[in-house]
Amino acid sequence: MSRRLDRVNELLRREIGSILQKDYEWNGKLVTVAEVEVTQDLKEAKVWISVLGGSSQPVMEKLNKQHGDIQKKVMKRVVLKTTPVLAFRHDASAIRGVEIVNLLEEVDKLPKAPEEDPPSP
Repeated sequence: MSRRLDRVNELLRREIGSILQKDYEWNGKLVTVAEVEVTQDLKEAKVWISVLGGSSQPVMEKLNKQHGDIQKKVMKRVVLKTTPVLAFRHDASAIRGVEIVNLLEEVDKLPKAPEEDPPSP
């Protein structure tokens, strides 16, 4: 990926995240923008959203229903030749990460084989 696209992705991630925190109420859920992937022509962008503290379905429905409003707010804050059409996707990597940590903690609690003593000469 080009350096320019990386910068645009990061800029959009920060601005969309700021908009979601300041302008929307999530009822006790933590909603963050995990990543933004803009196409080469800057016409479309996939916005990966991470939701902690509840079901992600209502959050994703709200975001996809109001994507036009969010796009307008982004357009006012970010100056690009064309503002990409935003498509919100759920990013479950944080939930999977927590599950893996919990599994590792359970494995650590299992009985372990005794360590072997090195053979005596």
